[in-house]
Formats: sequence, C-alpha cells, structure tokens
Amino acid sequence: MSNATTPEQLPDDAVLLDVREQDEWDAGHAPTAVHIPLGDLPARLGELPEADEAHPLPIVCRSGGRSGRAVAWLAQQGFDVVNVEGGMKQWAAAGKPLTSEAGDAQVI
Repeated sequence: MSNATTPEQLPDDAVLLDVREQDEWDAGHAPTAVHIPLGDLPARLGELPEADEAHPLPIVCRSGGRSGRAVAWLAQQGFDVVNVEGGMKQWAAAGKPLTSEAGDAQVI
C-alpha cells in the first residue's frame, strides 16, 4: 500500500490529522481536521482519529515535509497513515474546503 495520497483523492469531509503549528492552523485548515502539531504528536497519540488499513488516516502539513516525517514515525508505531502530497497548499489549490479561526481562511 502506498504511503501517500493527494487532496484530489480524498473526499471533502475526510478526517485529516494536521501537524502544522498553531499559527498555520489558525490561518486556515480543513473543516474536519484534527490539529496536533508535529512536536506534540508523541504525547498526544491517544487523540488520533481511528484508522485502519482499508481507511488510513491522512496526515497533512503546509507542503508535505512535516507530514511525511509524521507518517514515517506513526507507521513505525503501527498506525495506518498516509501523507497528503502537496499539503494544505495543494488542498487549497484543489478547491477543497477551508475554514479559519478568523473567518478569512488562507494557507500559510
């Protein structure tokens, strides 16, 4: 099974794990995403949404680097995860829904 997917392959209401920092999350994120910054991930594993081999958890960051590291680490821990190629930049470019804390969603 591939360790990657694209925003276009995911439904608009897909539950994502967003590993960006707080300011990036506040600026704009997928409405159904769960936010756990990459540095907090080891301490917050109990908060991960459920996933299985048939429905792995998509992980996203700004452009794919941090989420790639998260996917590698979580896979070693036995989690079924995939990296969202292109990150939130590609999510937005694909016309996927965005929301923000301020109401003017953008990706930073």
